[in-house]
Amino acid sequence: MGFLQDYYKTPMMQIVLLGLVCLCCPGMFNALSGLGAGGSMSSNITLVAATNGALYACFAVVGIFAGSVCNMFGVKWTIFIGAIGYPVYSSALWVFDVLGVSGYVIASGAILGCCAGLFWSAQGCIMMSYPTEDKKGMYVGIFWSLFNIGGVLGSLIALVLNLQNDAGGVSTATYTAFVIIMLVGVFMSLTLAPPSMITKDDGTPVVISAAASWKDELAGIAAVWKEWRMLALIPAFLASNWFYSYQFHVNAVYFDAPTRALNGLCYWLFQIFGSILIGMQLDYSGMRRRTRGIIGGVINLVMMAAIWAGGIAFQTTFDNNHANPIGWASPGFGGPFVLYIFYGFSDAVFQSYMYWLMGATSNDPRVLSRYAGFYKALQSAGAAASYGIDAANTYLLWECLACMIVLFVAFPGIFLVASKVTDTNLDPVEGAADAVFYDEKAQKEKAETFA
Repeated sequence: MGFLQDYYKTPMMQIVLLGLVCLCCPGMFNALSGLGAGGSMSSNITLVAATNGALYACFAVVGIFAGSVCNMFGVKWTIFIGAIGYPVYSSALWVFDVLGVSGYVIASGAILGCCAGLFWSAQGCIMMSYPTEDKKGMYVGIFWSLFNIGGVLGSLIALVLNLQNDAGGVSTATYTAFVIIMLVGVFMSLTLAPPSMITKDDGTPVVISAAASWKDELAGIAAVWKEWRMLALIPAFLASNWFYSYQFHVNAVYFDAPTRALNGLCYWLFQIFGSILIGMQLDYSGMRRRTRGIIGGVINLVMMAAIWAGGIAFQTTFDNNHANPIGWASPGFGGPFVLYIFYGFSDAVFQSYMYWLMGATSNDPRVLSRYAGFYKALQSAGAAASYGIDAANTYLLWECLACMIVLFVAFPGIFLVASKVTDTNLDPVEGAADAVFYDEKAQKEKAETFA
């Protein structure tokens, strides 16, 4: 029993628990989104795009302040509150499928946006601050793998429940299953331990910086906007979810319902492979951390160039009015299928790299929670813009070109930050907000604040 209690307090166990919560909540949300049009008929793309526009707009606003909320109320309760938005969203699609009530769908998007801003700020705090510096890539990979198993399982559920479905959208039972799984994830979040209980793999505690008042937290938020590394990464943050609206639109109009589910399954499955591989590269001990960071940036650049060049070539073969969705037995299925799953692979590589790059700037949970909130806020602002463009039924070729341009604009800032990565951040990062650390006794005194 003592062994289990000790293992519960390890970063690995907390990352696994966090990954399982994400498997059930945002992982299932990703599976639903990956089906295109929220799993409904392709004629409902405009409604779902508008809903996602509201979702990511609220996400962007709340994300700016979410790190401070997490710092004041603690990671467990922030994740619990944030997780509630996911079953609310899925239940709205369920109600729309049965009753055709569209207002609830859009409202649920706004609710989820507010909740997700809190959720992902706390998630980023845990994932970037719990590992030791030599294992940050591995921990990102483990988390991302568990998270995307949710997308795989969700897509598998949708595939099994819709094998004989020719209606164009997924069955009502699909939404029921998703709501139940998401509710499990909400309550699973209560099993997370406060950072003050966690001991890193090298035997050191997770160090919590001085507890701040709301005034100090607002000052900390302002400091993030003055941190040159975060400013340099703004284009990358905006680009990191920009392509979802385009990719999921393509899945909705080009493929039939069972094939959309298969595509979603493989899209999220390849994300697992992508996150593990880039994590191994970023943690390779035979090179300095700066060198690993630059090589990781080069890998992303070359990969994105190849995949999106293929995407543009594919997009020239059809338009928004594609009227004959294909199945996996249709001629010509293989090429678009391979392209789609590599869209997923590249997404995981890019986002895992972003988390590693942020984690390489600090070890302070409070600073990293603000960075995570800043990242998710700008990421969501980009997604809101792209879903707004998609809701206007923009020509898909222009959407594809926009995705590629937004991505490539990000790389100068990425390489600038990667070139300044140091081998260690055991001392506070210069310019980081509130990087004043307490000793172990002070951590225990503040445990309730950050629990």
